[in-house]
Amino acid sequence: MSLHPRTSYDIPAETARIAQACFPKGHPYLRLADALGPIFHDHDFATLFPTRGQPAVAPGRLALISLLQFAENLSDRQAAHAVRSRIDWKYLLGLELTDTGCDHTGLSEFRTRLVRHDAVTPLFDILLQQFQTLGLLKAQGRQRTDSTHVLAAISALNRVELVGEAMRAALHSLAEAAPVWLRGQMPPEWYTRYGARLEDYRLPKDKAKRHALAEMIGADGTALLHAIYTPSAPPILRDLPAVERLRQIWVQNYLPTAEGVRWRENDNIPPAACFISSPYDPDAHYARQHPTQWVGYKVHLTETCDDALPPLITHVETTPAPVDDSQVTAHLHAALQAKALLPSRHIVDTGYLDAALLATSQRDYGVELWGPTRRDVRWQAHVEGGFDSSRFVIDWDRQHATCPGGHTNFSWTPARDNRDNEVIKSKFSRADCGPCPHRPQCTRAQRYPRRTITVRPREQYEALKTARERQATVPFAQEYARRAGIEGTLSYGIRACGLRRSRYIGLARTHVQHVLTAAAMNLSRVARWLADEPRARTRRSPLLRLRQVA
Repeated sequence: MSLHPRTSYDIPAETARIAQACFPKGHPYLRLADALGPIFHDHDFATLFPTRGQPAVAPGRLALISLLQFAENLSDRQAAHAVRSRIDWKYLLGLELTDTGCDHTGLSEFRTRLVRHDAVTPLFDILLQQFQTLGLLKAQGRQRTDSTHVLAAISALNRVELVGEAMRAALHSLAEAAPVWLRGQMPPEWYTRYGARLEDYRLPKDKAKRHALAEMIGADGTALLHAIYTPSAPPILRDLPAVERLRQIWVQNYLPTAEGVRWRENDNIPPAACFISSPYDPDAHYARQHPTQWVGYKVHLTETCDDALPPLITHVETTPAPVDDSQVTAHLHAALQAKALLPSRHIVDTGYLDAALLATSQRDYGVELWGPTRRDVRWQAHVEGGFDSSRFVIDWDRQHATCPGGHTNFSWTPARDNRDNEVIKSKFSRADCGPCPHRPQCTRAQRYPRRTITVRPREQYEALKTARERQATVPFAQEYARRAGIEGTLSYGIRACGLRRSRYIGLARTHVQHVLTAAAMNLSRVARWLADEPRARTRRSPLLRLRQVA
């Protein structure tokens, strides 16, 4: 398909007349069209199409249809029907009343082009630039970030189901690519064993029998892989994605021995970030956060939270589920800097900050991370009069640490903690600590009574100390209360726009869904802002309202 850009984006007169007659009191989509004009232009997507070939459906319209589709959580067929039948959609899209729109497959093809050309973020940024032109979005204000879990468009499998499904998926793929070759390799019992999906309720309940089934599947898969990788096998078979996933899943779940493959125990498999949880979506991984367990992804939304402007999502990040929130912070600051939308204050929960991020965010981006730091878990910080590390006086130039009892360390050693962070270990002498009258407040060691404190490098130490002192103040609590608004954003995305479950297979396509959803939510918020709708107040339960009255 080739692109033939439209030259006119005006709303047809008859469409405007009928729409205004149908909605005399106004409508969100009509207000958006009047305020923003044509939101997308065909030339914005010129790089997605070749210069020769059959004319493509106008991509500017497809982009806007996609946003309306995700705003209302519609399928492709439902969205295509809305274009044909709804006057509010026709007004916003600038279509004639008799225009039948496009086939629903055009929406899927358009998303595929967005994935292939990595063009969904530019689409999102075009919308943000329109909001900046209207004065609804500004840099150097306040922004807040939070994440939620996203379920992959697959079934969660236990490990026996996983290897059985990997074997079945590979056989189905081979049956399409090389049916004659596969017929000569398959024992008759495989048709029964792998013809239908392996489901947990059909598997043996006895642990020993289930272990034996897993090893039998392992032997079958190993035999199939050996046949595929023999020189006489068609070379094309080794390039099939299902075969490669079968090989990877076998490496992760089976241990090769002289007698054959053996089932790995649960403590001898790769970590969740590397472990393939499904043969159908290798990007989806298992994760656990507090009581919540899922297989899929995480979506991180960042939005503005200034009083005088509407809250608008400025950045969307989709990550595999096991990725820690703190790994995202620097990346989203870099993305906001590229858009010239860095905030001066970034309000986040504990997961998005640590001592290093508190220091580097201010130094590299001029962003003040605002959130509660992790607690000092050492017992000295939680007993009255305890000598935690904050009570030691640090002379960074001389590399001296002085305890509250007046003693000075005898060693200063750079090291790494269990999370691979840079730290400094300062040890004190047993000759000082042993007879010290303050020893019960400082160390509980009996055999070798000596205190060692572990602190971050100077820049991080001072940033962490400042943050801990700040979070004990009333102004901090009042400012941090703004973060609660992002919970409402996530809730709306989940309940109204289907953000909780991925519609598609793979991280890249899931990210397209999340970006289009965020853009759709921005459109809805601007429409409400243009209508001067007051913001909803925080709801309180009847019990809390009763306490307030009392």
